[in-house]
Amino acid sequence: MTLKEEFATRNFSIYGQWLGVLSMILCFALGIANIFTFNVLIIIFSIIALVSSFVILFIEVPLLLRICPTSSGFDAAIRRISTNYMRAGAYGVMAIVQWLTLIFAVTSLIAVAVFLTITALCYLLAGVKGQAFVGSKTLGGAGVAQMIV
Repeated sequence: MTLKEEFATRNFSIYGQWLGVLSMILCFALGIANIFTFNVLIIIFSIIALVSSFVILFIEVPLLLRICPTSSGFDAAIRRISTNYMRAGAYGVMAIVQWLTLIFAVTSLIAVAVFLTITALCYLLAGVKGQAFVGSKTLGGAGVAQMIV
């Protein structure tokens, strides 16, 4: 299935997965960009954004759990976030944390908060509509791991 065909399925979990990848890139880039400030609290939120980017990477690209040497506890925690509702909850928590940066200063981390919120809403919509989670084959979804092994 090509990327165009995946988007044509109108499955919100596919939209959520690709928005998750975009959120990961934003978390990483803006986490680094905002770490160079004199506000200690913004530095802490920047570090949280950087950590979130790596968590999102393992959530959205399941093939990495087979490739990268990670602990069994980390693998189990990431594998628990497998349903649409669990993903919506995980992204919702990460979004709320980034929205809290507005209490201290308005920074570009608001873009991270917006995209994490949109991603959480896509996964929530997929759950509410009863759509089964469908992993993108481009990102290592069903069948890709078996082709490599």
